[in-house]
Amino acid sequence: MFDGGMTMSFNTTVHRPPVLGNLSKSRSQCRARPTPSIAVQMSSSLLQTNESGNLPESKKISGSCSAIIKCQTQNSLLSQANTVGIIGGVSVLSTLIFLEKLVCWSSRNGEECVPFVVCSDPALDEGLISQGSIHSSSGEIAQKEVDHEPIIENLRNKRVFLEQSGARCIVMPCHISNAWHDEISEGCSLPFFHVGECVARELKEAKLKPLDAGSTVRIGVLATYETIAAGFYQEKLQKQGFEVVLPDKGTMEHILIPAIESLNKRDMEGARNLLRVAIQILLISAVNVVILASDELQNLLPREDPLLKKCIDPMDALARSTIKWAKSAKKVHKKT
Repeated sequence: MFDGGMTMSFNTTVHRPPVLGNLSKSRSQCRARPTPSIAVQMSSSLLQTNESGNLPESKKISGSCSAIIKCQTQNSLLSQANTVGIIGGVSVLSTLIFLEKLVCWSSRNGEECVPFVVCSDPALDEGLISQGSIHSSSGEIAQKEVDHEPIIENLRNKRVFLEQSGARCIVMPCHISNAWHDEISEGCSLPFFHVGECVARELKEAKLKPLDAGSTVRIGVLATYETIAAGFYQEKLQKQGFEVVLPDKGTMEHILIPAIESLNKRDMEGARNLLRVAIQILLISAVNVVILASDELQNLLPREDPLLKKCIDPMDALARSTIKWAKSAKKVHKKT
């Protein structure tokens, strides 16, 4: 059900739909993590946003796009009833990986790819990373007085832009951005999927059985301090009746954070070994599955690693929910 072993190779030539976003690599995306082979030739307009989230005119891309497309709110770029609007997050690379899943999975049976519009803004990098929590010397979360409203307004503007560009549903393949899902979706009349709700719903539909007699089904969550502090994975899972197991302070300080640090230092073997330990610690607590709710932790273990069978990527659930909606919307449109 969870498609954990999907081959991340993308050699499809995509001629439509337009992808609106800055797809340049920022320093936060291409550190030392393994990357999929992405070879995408896009006929599109490249839209760059400034730090305030304003949307200037599109610029011409060299290649197959020969016309300058202006951002005019009164005109939709796409008219398909199942167009997906995607708000990129901190990592442009992670946004591309989500797109790869959306394209490959929606067209794996020879079907037409789901139409989509992407708005990606690496200027959000610093704002999202410093979204209100810092690590103290003891590894605990310390709150900063940070005004989140400019970040939320920026993301809300992108949501409105996608609506005006012809999107019929909205998704955000970014863990941190989903912390403000309620604020960003305020006033939105379209389906707006929350990654936490998608993964919790899939786990509920899987009808998992408790590993310990007399207990509830336990779900482990491995994530950064910031995502854990945001608490939305815990909230969505608990609403579905699951018991959530988080890494304790020692695991965070001495295993998970060092694993990410090793990854940044290009010590791949050290990072893999530490991640394996962190997963095993949660499995000892009788969790059914471990949610790897961090971009840094994805694609770190080799595909044949048996521990991956116990892990899921929340973005997989988001992609599946999006494709399911898109196919349903297409069928409804054909009947009308």
